[in-house]
Amino acid sequence: MFGSWEIKPSVFLALATLAILVGTVVTMVLPFAWINTEGDRIEGVTPYNPLELAGRDVYIREGCNNCHTQTIRPLVAEVLRYGDYSRAGEFVHDRPHLWGSRRTGPDLARIGGKYPDAWHYQHMADPTVFVPRSNMPAYAFLNNRQVDPDLTRRKMEILRFPYEVEQISALRGKTEMDAIVAYMQKLGTGVERTEVAATLASPTTDKNPFGDDPQALKEGADLYRQHCAACHGADLQGGIGPELATPGRDDADLFQVIFHGIIEGGMPSYATLGQERVWKMVGYIQSRQE
Repeated sequence: MFGSWEIKPSVFLALATLAILVGTVVTMVLPFAWINTEGDRIEGVTPYNPLELAGRDVYIREGCNNCHTQTIRPLVAEVLRYGDYSRAGEFVHDRPHLWGSRRTGPDLARIGGKYPDAWHYQHMADPTVFVPRSNMPAYAFLNNRQVDPDLTRRKMEILRFPYEVEQISALRGKTEMDAIVAYMQKLGTGVERTEVAATLASPTTDKNPFGDDPQALKEGADLYRQHCAACHGADLQGGIGPELATPGRDDADLFQVIFHGIIEGGMPSYATLGQERVWKMVGYIQSRQE
């Protein structure tokens, strides 16, 4: 009824161990080796410079990878929310990789260039300014910690990353806040960015379908406070982003800006909110303009 190996614990243990080892090699060891081969390399993906590497170490030390992943799966919902899916060649310079497995916070694989530096400095110092319900701790103390140029130089040499002496000298006076912002602005910039919002449906009308509906304006005000006020001011007076209180765009133009974002200006797309909510924000902004 049973094979001879099944009634011999030592043989069974040896075979089970072998099976586990084979599975480990196939699912963990080989992918780590494959991800750093020349065939996976992407031309635009370059090693971290000294300031970015120092910021990456701060990111790891503070446990940011426990709440934020850095890999986007090829699923429609993820691509629409975070950007184009991740490629193996994006991680050839990562030691270790920071793919992660939990998303208490949003994925950061495409965060580089999505917001201006000023947004990151303010968000790191007090995340609730942008997301009132955020449970992310404040990292304002990073402004009081200096980067160690000599330590960073040694890390660059160990990782065999190219650097200039001037880059190491430029670290003097830089804070850990400067470093982590530089690191985040690097993420995802090595691959060509695609405008995912462009693949979504265009508005079916050039005029706001909600008009001056009071309920729509109220909902638009709530959406503006949640998504826009931190950069453009609670009263549209401007701040990190430009002021919006002065008329200058018609409904359709303003819709396109909010819906698609402005990559060069560091404004993200809000296409994932859906056309109705974007139109409601348009209506609120237009109602507040003088």
